[in-house]
Amino acid sequence: MSTASSTSDVTVAGGLVHPSTRPPGAGRPRAKAATRRRNAVVRTIPLLPATVLLAVFLLGPILSSFYGSFTDSSLSGSAAAGSKFIGFDNYSALFADPDFPTAVILTLLFVIGSAVIGQNVLGLGLALLMRSSGRLVRSVVGTFVVAAWVLPEIVAAFASYAFYRDTGTANSFLALFGIAGPSWLYVFPMLVVILANTWRGTAFSMLVYSAALADVPDEIQEAAEMDGANGWKRLRLVTLPMIRQSIATNAMITTLQTLSVFTLIFVMTGGGPGVQSTTLPLLAYQEAFKFGQLGFGTAIATIMLLVGAIFSIFYIRALRTDLE
Repeated sequence: MSTASSTSDVTVAGGLVHPSTRPPGAGRPRAKAATRRRNAVVRTIPLLPATVLLAVFLLGPILSSFYGSFTDSSLSGSAAAGSKFIGFDNYSALFADPDFPTAVILTLLFVIGSAVIGQNVLGLGLALLMRSSGRLVRSVVGTFVVAAWVLPEIVAAFASYAFYRDTGTANSFLALFGIAGPSWLYVFPMLVVILANTWRGTAFSMLVYSAALADVPDEIQEAAEMDGANGWKRLRLVTLPMIRQSIATNAMITTLQTLSVFTLIFVMTGGGPGVQSTTLPLLAYQEAFKFGQLGFGTAIATIMLLVGAIFSIFYIRALRTDLE
């Protein structure tokens, strides 16, 4: 064996194996990985303009707001001309404010009551109803439900206010049966804003679930029915597992939308009576524009942003688990 030949051989398990005897395609996984990375870069290039726009118009204001929460910026006084960095003073004052824990609890109650439970449950129920009903029922229900959704928020807020005020539609209807209705906006402020937001936003959930239910194969439903599964069992064991990704996605969207609701509550109750319906958006508005403490109000908005991030992480993890 020549020297050139011997140096090109490799010792494997005590024997000599020439490189030409290596399995064909041994280097293909590395080449495929490089190709995938190259394709990923190519697919990312068209997204660069959108990414830049998001960074400028979304990330920029968020960072500016975050910095503002560490300043004494205000609408009047010496800080109006030029704010200064004060560290965590706004957050220290915020956590010492007795109204802040109440606003956090009411915000969570509003989000869970009107979005996670109200809009999702009612939207799914209406989607199931329209799927199993005739054309007339679908047309009537769809028209009335979607009409509430397409209304501008300010119009829906005034309509809800007119419905729940002392001489409104709700108490007029109860009066037909000899029942003296309560002062809804004063006695049950959070209940009425939860119901109003549920009424306004249910149409979106109904449309999402209607599309999801349309993708459930009829053959699976028929097979479950032949196996003896009644309507509730088919819903629990067949339908809901097959549309769980739509449920998680819709819950995330409605949660984030509801978290930022301001106009509806401001018009109906103004956050009152007292602070009994003051959620984080209203508290931030009051501190920033009513009392002129922009830095303090921005700190509240930053906390609201963190609450939304927590909800988003929870839903994204749920979606990732389903996809895996």
